Amino acid sequence: MFTEEDLRHAVASGAISAEAADALRNSVRGTRDAPATDEENFRLINSFNDIFVTIAAVLLLVAMGGIGQVFTPGLDGPPPASGLLIAGAAWGMAEYFTRVRRMALPSIVLLLAFVGGVFEMLLGTIFLSFGGDNFERNQVLAGLLISGAALTTAGAAWLHWRRFMVPITIAAGSAALTGTVLALIVTAIGPDNMGERIIIPFVFVAGLAVFGFAMRWDTSDRERQTRRSDVAFWLHLLAAPMIAHPLFHWLGVTGGENIGVGAAVGVLLVYVALGIVALAIDRRALLVSALAYVLAALTFLFDRFGAVELNVALTALVIGSALLTLSAFWTPIRRMVVTQLPGNLQQRLPAAMLPRPA
Repeated sequence: MFTEEDLRHAVASGAISAEAADALRNSVRGTRDAPATDEENFRLINSFNDIFVTIAAVLLLVAMGGIGQVFTPGLDGPPPASGLLIAGAAWGMAEYFTRVRRMALPSIVLLLAFVGGVFEMLLGTIFLSFGGDNFERNQVLAGLLISGAALTTAGAAWLHWRRFMVPITIAAGSAALTGTVLALIVTAIGPDNMGERIIIPFVFVAGLAVFGFAMRWDTSDRERQTRRSDVAFWLHLLAAPMIAHPLFHWLGVTGGENIGVGAAVGVLLVYVALGIVALAIDRRALLVSALAYVLAALTFLFDRFGAVELNVALTALVIGSALLTLSAFWTPIRRMVVTQLPGNLQQRLPAAMLPRPA
């Protein structure tokens, strides 16, 4: 099975012409009821060898972490040597499995290990040099150092992107930048003054910013034929819970308390609105990230109106049926949503399938 990335590499290497690649894409689209844009494809596993390599890489990374702990026994914080060894091993393995073999799942794992290893190394160095009582006496220093570690991690992610071009890297760097800003806010306000009233709005605004960044990548590849679409996928996956969680927190469904009928109905209305946005931009991440809150709201509603013994089953039946129906008719439903939008906005969204001639 050939992926879109395989076609791009074949064209770049001169194995086939761009016209032949387009003809192949059109031939495949003609056999489907949905265009490639509506499939939201992204490469994860080509064969079982991807899983095999990933397991081996994880074992090696765990070993590196264990060896690194020997150099700083008793450290009250992450051992910097472990982070250094993990980051170095992840980069070294990426030179072959990402740059040469272009294996998707191992590349994702190695990127996450590299970014996490860099942050662990920096954080461990901070604890080793300034930790303990110094942090207790000078919280501003602690906040600035942690902010610097997160910002440096974002820079390391950028270097990894320049070298290997793994699509998830941009999302990892965005998460690091978000952590940098949050650490600076905590430093400015003070940890004792931080609470949900500050963190939740920040997460929501950051989620909207990441969503806007994702749309910039999406609109630059409306046909979803390049790596930019894969980058947008991971950014949407990062932004979705950052947007959904604050919305449902403000509706009162995240604290574990017994929600009311109004809040439950509000959850359903918000989910419908998120669904319309997901259809317009042709990304399902918003629907998936909000699913747990909708399940909780429907379970409460069925329980409230007497279906106590079947509330979980009825909730699963309703949501499962709705999602399967939406999946089966995604293209025509999306076409109806997109055609209601202004023309200039339609030209910026991923291409929707036009009605077939009779």
